[in-house]
Amino acid sequence: MRLWLVLTVFLLSACTSLPKGIEPVGEFELPKYLGTWYEIARLDHSFERGMEQVTANYEMREDGGVKVTNRGFKTEEQIWNSADGKAFFVDDESIGYLKVSFFGPFYGSYVVYELDKEGYQYAFITSYNRDYLWFLSRTPEVSDALKQQFTEQAKQLGFSVEQIIWVKQV
Repeated sequence: MRLWLVLTVFLLSACTSLPKGIEPVGEFELPKYLGTWYEIARLDHSFERGMEQVTANYEMREDGGVKVTNRGFKTEEQIWNSADGKAFFVDDESIGYLKVSFFGPFYGSYVVYELDKEGYQYAFITSYNRDYLWFLSRTPEVSDALKQQFTEQAKQLGFSVEQIIWVKQV
């Protein structure tokens, strides 16, 4: 029983850890990050499979956390799907490192490792390992130069760039 408890705590904490070699941004300002973001690109995973027109909306919760609403259009079923979650800073609120939950007490890392600090117009995000990768923007379309920057940086950090999905927003 004791081993099971230790293993469970270890596995749950592993999901909120930082991926080796990737650091979250500093000087993070949550009020500037709040609002709607368009998903420009991602690595495939079961909870967004087959979705287009994906957005993420962040707003403050009364408890100091962040309400997260992800929304996307499931092309095969021709329906909109949404999921509500909550996020909290793991450490310092000036670091782009949060834990997010869509499933009760289970949290995963939300690591903002690249951010347009001037106007908060784009962000590159990962989780606790390199199986998760997102490129978010305040606009549904971005320049080819920014797409190239995202791809090159992701490759340098060890992500499987050949598996990146470019999300249709229109």
